[in-house]
Amino acid sequence: MGTLTIRKLDDKVIDRLKARARTRRHSLETELREILSQASRQPLILDALAEADRIAALTPSFTPHRKPQTEVLMLLQAGKP
Repeated sequence: MGTLTIRKLDDKVIDRLKARARTRRHSLETELREILSQASRQPLILDALAEADRIAALTPSFTPHRKPQTEVLMLLQAGKP
């Protein structure tokens, strides 16, 4: 396992994180580990938008009766990769 050092973090941020950890009955270290683990599993919206652009580039050109990007946009709005 690696070690991570974060410098120049605002004291107010640290205080809020400590309060959050206390509320959940965690140590600050445990709380930060959970926050970082959870954040690392979340897909970046930019990745999804780049994927939508890639798919749209493969899609036949727009015709008035058909909007090929609609399904991709609906999936993105629903939070599905």
